[in-house]
Amino acid sequence: MPKGKSHMIYSGEFKEQVVKDVRENKLSYAEAMIKYDIRSRSAIQRWERITIEEGSAGLYVERRGRATAASGVNKGRPAKFNKVVEDDLIAENQRLRMEIDYLKKLNALVQERQLHERKPKQSGN
Repeated sequence: MPKGKSHMIYSGEFKEQVVKDVRENKLSYAEAMIKYDIRSRSAIQRWERITIEEGSAGLYVERRGRATAASGVNKGRPAKFNKVVEDDLIAENQRLRMEIDYLKKLNALVQERQLHERKPKQSGN
């Protein structure tokens, strides 16, 4: 884009229409760029990703600029779990791993027992 030109701002309705057309009519990004006079292939890709992740409503969210703490908008990485929830998840994960290990050992013992029961016993004549 030439110096001094600003980025285009598209409405949520426009974005939704483009994504719908791309999906329903199996348009390539290049075809959609020409049809809708969009300068950026990545914009269409981004709109499609947002639609998949958040639904059509995500296309109406303003995403420019940095989020402020006061706005309550959390951009970027998702918030971490609080410490209690994280500790509970770690403990549950450890319990499940131990349960899996126990079941694997039990399965191995059962298979070994079945193997010994199937073997014909040799007589000592």
